[in-house]
Amino acid sequence: MRIKADDIVTVISGDGKGQQGKVIRVIPRKGKVVVQNQAYVLKHVRKTQKNPQGGRLQMESPIDISNVRLVCPACSEGTTVVMRKGDDGKRVRVCKKCQEEI
Repeated sequence: MRIKADDIVTVISGDGKGQQGKVIRVIPRKGKVVVQNQAYVLKHVRKTQKNPQGGRLQMESPIDISNVRLVCPACSEGTTVVMRKGDDGKRVRVCKKCQEEI
């Protein structure tokens, strides 16, 4: 996966198109990411001792990873990420537009 937790991404399709947010969680098996303040759903919660009120909770739902783009810190645009070998031989994420390491 080329997008990791705590990255800033921009949504390129769907209801939140054009908005930016921080990645909270990555789900690699399903190819999805959870972005802060994007794609809200309502979860109905039953009354329990832990939650005596019950009701509906608003929470973020996963977005497909193909619907987000990483925001490059150098050029501050949504960009495609390319993997290259760094100086020490490890894989490094690189911005495809400005060729800077992320």
